[in-house]
Amino acid sequence: MKWLKGLLAIVLGLPLLILFIALFALFLENKSTSYLKIKDHPEWENQSWCIRHVNIIPMNQDTVLLDQDLIIEDGIITAIGSNLEAKNLKVIDGGGAYLSPGLIDMHMHLWDRHELGLYLANGVTSVRSLLGMPFHLQVKDEIEAAEILGPDFYTSSPQLSGPEDGDPLKKPVSSPEETRALIQDYQNQGYDFIKTYNLLEKDCFDAAIAECEKLKIPLIAHPSFKVDYEYHMQPGISSVEHTEDIFQQALDYQYDREKLDLVIADYAQSQQAHCPTLTVFFNLSEIYRLQEDFLKREQNHYINPFIEFAAGDYERHIAHLEADSSAGDRIWKQHQFHLKIVKKLHEAGAFIICGTDAGIVGTAAGYSIHHELEFYRQCGMTNYEALRTATWNPSKVHPQFKDCGSIAIGMKANFILSSQNPLEQISSLEKPIWVMQKGRKLEAKSLSEFEAKAHDRSNFIATAVRVLKYMFWDK
Repeated sequence: MKWLKGLLAIVLGLPLLILFIALFALFLENKSTSYLKIKDHPEWENQSWCIRHVNIIPMNQDTVLLDQDLIIEDGIITAIGSNLEAKNLKVIDGGGAYLSPGLIDMHMHLWDRHELGLYLANGVTSVRSLLGMPFHLQVKDEIEAAEILGPDFYTSSPQLSGPEDGDPLKKPVSSPEETRALIQDYQNQGYDFIKTYNLLEKDCFDAAIAECEKLKIPLIAHPSFKVDYEYHMQPGISSVEHTEDIFQQALDYQYDREKLDLVIADYAQSQQAHCPTLTVFFNLSEIYRLQEDFLKREQNHYINPFIEFAAGDYERHIAHLEADSSAGDRIWKQHQFHLKIVKKLHEAGAFIICGTDAGIVGTAAGYSIHHELEFYRQCGMTNYEALRTATWNPSKVHPQFKDCGSIAIGMKANFILSSQNPLEQISSLEKPIWVMQKGRKLEAKSLSEFEAKAHDRSNFIATAVRVLKYMFWDK
């Protein structure tokens, strides 16, 4: 019977061992991100300043306000002008550098707290998380309570999809009643938005739009293949994601210019917000072009290790390339077509908001927004027009963003100070002199530390625990 007792001890002890490993991994990760704790950095406590001698890029108009002063009190701009009284505030000499609003990434996915620092290091001071899980509500609460430093963080619910969607990260719904109940639950839990996905049936989609309007919670749509594309132009939907889905859903994978013109006209007439996420598809095309060298790219060192492993994007697409040597050319052609679509949208006066899909397919948090803005410039936008998609435009989509995206009295003190005028040299935003988040001044030394701490981080197990908990335990 000794062997039976030994086996029983193993069977009973294994779950406890797994639980211990999981809790210890989470403890180590929390410790490794302690550099974001505000209480440990007295220099981040102050949120009131007088900034002198800066050239302001307000972004609510295409201009530069030369040699200005700003008064910031408790993280809010209270005065802009010349030779303002400092009111016993600490003074920052801007030295004639350029002050512009912090950038906003309207489509990203957060896997760990390290990524919060990466966003700030790249001048991204507000984000819209679009694959919600309970971990994000915890992060949101920590940022709002000033426990940790991070961009203004707003998150969607888990993604609502149809019952045939086998992705364990999605939440399948099979009836309007189930859809409405889930949306009510998500709002009560504290999610800022509802996110729908590509296999949501029309009756459930209708119910989702009606319930979101009733509860006054915004709905964000990854286009569903279960409805016509023009269905997404209705005002009950706050924004429509992914230019690639114009090609895949609206055009049915065809380079159909007449159908495209109809889609462009729908966007221009409805003024529906469109979030292109060109960067993530470009990175997918880079797998085909670079193959093994794709994994050696510098930005891959800033991707969450569990997500990079679990998603299997590289292995899947390399297998596709090995089975079909022409696949790379097709993917590159599709990326080029995405650029043409955004160019047409812009020329037609469509309303575009900047989003990158950071967090998947080798798309690194923070860095990706600079790539996205460069793609918009390739689509014919001026620097001002491109920057507007990541500042002023998002402030018009959701009430959560109404007090950011421009430099004006009453707005949050979310800034980037750059050595050059970004309206002339947009790349100057990639290396800020400093970043300000709700009045907290983050020097270049801190920004570099955020990058270093996130480089090749070892939180594989901790992320796996969170994701698996969400998949098999959380509602």
